Amino acid sequence: MSTRYFLRTAIQASACLACSPSLWAADAAPSPADAASSSNANAATTTLNTVEVKMVKQPYRNISATGATKNDALIKDLPMSVRVITADLLSDAGVTDLSGALDLSSGISRQNNFGGLWNSYSMRGFTGDPNFGSDYMVNGFNSSRGYNGLRDGANTNTVEVLKGPSSALYGRGEPGGTVNITTKKPLFQPAQTVELSGGSFNTWRTAVDLTGPVNESVAYRLNAAFEDGDSFRDTVHARHYLVSPSFVWMLSDNTTLSYEVEAVQQKAPFDRGVLAVNNQLGVVPVSRFLGEPGDGDMTIKSLGHQIFLQHDFNDDWSLQTGLSYRKSSLTGYSTEAFSPPSDGRTLPRQRRFRDYNATDVSGRFEVLGKVATGPVKHSLLFGVDAYSFDDDRYQMRGKPTDTVPYAIDIYDPVYGVSTAPTLVPITNSQERQRARAVYAQDQLEFSEQWKALVGLRYDKYDQTVTDLINAKAPQQSPSATSPRVGLVYQPTKTLSLYATASKGFRPNSGASVAGDPFPPETSRSYEVGAKLDSADSKLTGTLALYQIRKKNVLTTDPNPANINYSIAVGEVESKGVELDVSGEVVANLRLSAAYAYTDARVTSSTTAAAATGLAEGRRFPNVPRNMANVFATYYIPLSNGQRASIGGGVSYVGERLGSVDANDAFTLPAYTVFKLVSSYTVNKHLRLSLDIDNLFNKAYYASSYSSLWVYPGTERKFTATAQYKF
Repeated sequence: MSTRYFLRTAIQASACLACSPSLWAADAAPSPADAASSSNANAATTTLNTVEVKMVKQPYRNISATGATKNDALIKDLPMSVRVITADLLSDAGVTDLSGALDLSSGISRQNNFGGLWNSYSMRGFTGDPNFGSDYMVNGFNSSRGYNGLRDGANTNTVEVLKGPSSALYGRGEPGGTVNITTKKPLFQPAQTVELSGGSFNTWRTAVDLTGPVNESVAYRLNAAFEDGDSFRDTVHARHYLVSPSFVWMLSDNTTLSYEVEAVQQKAPFDRGVLAVNNQLGVVPVSRFLGEPGDGDMTIKSLGHQIFLQHDFNDDWSLQTGLSYRKSSLTGYSTEAFSPPSDGRTLPRQRRFRDYNATDVSGRFEVLGKVATGPVKHSLLFGVDAYSFDDDRYQMRGKPTDTVPYAIDIYDPVYGVSTAPTLVPITNSQERQRARAVYAQDQLEFSEQWKALVGLRYDKYDQTVTDLINAKAPQQSPSATSPRVGLVYQPTKTLSLYATASKGFRPNSGASVAGDPFPPETSRSYEVGAKLDSADSKLTGTLALYQIRKKNVLTTDPNPANINYSIAVGEVESKGVELDVSGEVVANLRLSAAYAYTDARVTSSTTAAAATGLAEGRRFPNVPRNMANVFATYYIPLSNGQRASIGGGVSYVGERLGSVDANDAFTLPAYTVFKLVSSYTVNKHLRLSLDIDNLFNKAYYASSYSSLWVYPGTERKFTATAQYKF
């Protein structure tokens, strides 16, 4: 079946990992009224030239995840835990950013967000590079390397949460899992949506989503958003822009070319949050800003391009290739807590200036095919990829010997210090990463009951870190082989049992205080689980049990004189249980629920780290043992095509260790927050909604880096939205 057919029937790409026609899925969420209209309501059928295509419409549920294997394999056939946060769930929950989307999945906890500048989270306890925020992909390409700010959801179609190591397919990465964001694709069916929101803290947001044909062979899409407003944090004001045009060109019946752009600009003060006085939180209100408003904004700019070419040789074989280019920067001044107040109220601070720039270029070439060896069916993938990443960092800080007072009263802050400290360079570095890889994957179907997934990848990596201040340029060229093998047994059509084992790796950035590069992190993972679909295929659940061990993990150098450097602590382990449930419980009642028990701790420590308290048994910061969330929406069909919805959610996050420094012994308390959502569809054009986050105005703390840098959760927030479709 030709690619042109799928485009002309307005079926869009759910992910442009391959721009493969078999991956193209509907963009819009189904109407609850449609979903309840008949026993076959979960399927919509379009016919053209006697060819029939079946599009499955299932609230809060996708049956496939393209990022898991780069093809259209069903989730139930995969030996891994996969959760897809769908477009309709994001819309119902009022989610407009990546952090809000990931809060709906199991096993993901918020981490230090670098002064509120970008998304940072851990999956199964593993966080990623703190210099760039946590890893995530956009359409299968790494899009978190560099300085890309908070991820806006205006051009997001789905968020795929792929649990466990993915190094066998994607190379470097955290063993806890990978997030793949699929973007909205151009449609040949015209559609225009304009959205306007306003709410608490003088915040307003506008977004547009425009798509349609340019001619019979070319279609476009334009997603854009602008958000501006104050914060529950005193004196903090932020602005965020996103513009993302995209095009798809049908070069022939079997060849598709697509191109996407993302331009982002973010302006906001650098905000480290509040502090715990003598390890006690709540001493100062969550709204208290302890920086300097006069520092102005930290400015983040990011410009990304992605281009994809896909060609079908026949029904069984195809090739797909893509290129990604992203340039990003972070610039600005900040004032940050430096040491605990010795008198209990006067907080010493340090002023900093950062000028960071990064360029990330990557590409891949892949061949996919289907063959049979006797009764065994194979879905094959062969690929090569490479990337080049340049990271230039320049940072200045206040002189350690400067006698100019630069402190603030945490109970009665007075901003506007008359004389700012003298700044001196402490970082001036150039890091160059060059990587290339070859990989292969085979999805085997032995019978209707037995399936398997086997993958193998080899990576070669060159890294140079030039320290221009100390005239050092350490180099290393490690390599890694990453296998993955998994087995699936399906005793019934609704139950899948699986087991999988895999290895992973992640190159460590930077160098020690002695100028030596760090060896890559290496990991081993084992997982077993079960997936269950309801008899009517409207509700699905996944239960997973796992154990992961990782070596060569970095942490901040415990020597106060070397605070800007890292050391390797040895080996860490995470093991736990996760449960995800999503779908339609009964007619018109949609449900998303998740629970995770995570035991993540240090299992082996170096002598230097253990001497400062980073000993065996220490838990991972910001990773609770228990987390849970439930979100549900009930749709109420009304007359004349109108409908209303009411729903809400509750999130529980358990007690967590609060600092990366073992000598800074404090914990973040557990918390539970509630939200309410509602909507009213006036007609086929206009939809109104009202959401209330943190319904009971709970004072809580979402994440921290130390007792001096604790980021509080948002106070109660109202958001009203009007959406108009042309």
